[in-house]
Amino acid sequence: DHQGDRVGVGMTVAHYVPFRAIRAGKQLSDSKGSSSAVSTEAAILSVRRSMAGFRGPADIFRNPEAIFRLFEGPGQMLSVVNDPSPNLAQKDASPFMLSVGLKGDDFAIMGEHFKLGLYEHQSAGAIQGLLNLLEQNPGLMSENAEGQKISAIDITAYEPAFGIIGDPAKKDPTTRQSADHSMAYIISTLLRKAVQGGKSGWKELMLSPYDYSASALYDPVTRSLMEKINFVHGGPEYDEKYPDGIPTSISFKLEDGSVNDSGFIMYPAGHARNTTHDLEDILDHKFDMLSKIAFSAKDKDACLAKLTNLQEKSAHDIKTIYDFDIDYKDDFKDA
Repeated sequence: DHQGDRVGVGMTVAHYVPFRAIRAGKQLSDSKGSSSAVSTEAAILSVRRSMAGFRGPADIFRNPEAIFRLFEGPGQMLSVVNDPSPNLAQKDASPFMLSVGLKGDDFAIMGEHFKLGLYEHQSAGAIQGLLNLLEQNPGLMSENAEGQKISAIDITAYEPAFGIIGDPAKKDPTTRQSADHSMAYIISTLLRKAVQGGKSGWKELMLSPYDYSASALYDPVTRSLMEKINFVHGGPEYDEKYPDGIPTSISFKLEDGSVNDSGFIMYPAGHARNTTHDLEDILDHKFDMLSKIAFSAKDKDACLAKLTNLQEKSAHDIKTIYDFDIDYKDDFKDA
């Protein structure tokens, strides 16, 4: 019933909405990498409690002490630094409009994005720009094994991307966690794989766990390319287009003085609004790549089948979906 739904939502939001502490600090945690799963687990638990008659907070959006009203009025409890006009009016109102759908198929999850490999999501625009440039300039992948044809790489993006994956410390990542949150490392590793392998594309260059091993982290060509990267904040022109897209541009200055520019990237492959790439094909490649790492060769296909076509699974199939053996391999050295 609607009352039960409201209570389930209320418990989830009031008890489990996180601040940025889960992703802050020098060493990112396992729970950060499982944030969506942890939140989903909490939501399911809250709904089950609600269905059993357990009552929680109902009005968690208009409540004057709700997380949503800490920095936004009316009646905000705190103010942003240098905010000239905090809204302190004492009104029982939410700082935003919330529309809850009761029917149809326009679910929020249909607007979710996919990572096509292992990288921080907000680097996807730069990755798409890089792949576009390589496709347009295949000569960069010939007789260029150390990237010597490229003298400078300029990347422009929006906030919060610039602040999260572009701070100066990210130019010298020392752990796999800091590397996968480094725009410089992500782009340099992809570019190294392209110039050394002579090929480009989302599937061909897809980043795997091995691209964050100790040897990959300190690869001399990757480190050399990172030194050529200049990552800047694009200002309002870029900021205002996020989160609708992932506004980014990337350009190469070549040794002959010419410049190759990706132009403005908004909807890279994997983005919910992208219509130019075969998402299912790329995801199939990703799942195959990761399953080869997790499972033995003889069990891989059967294990992967358990995790696909969920709409056709029985309740028992879902209950036992993770009942399989992991094939632990001894070929990865962490930084």
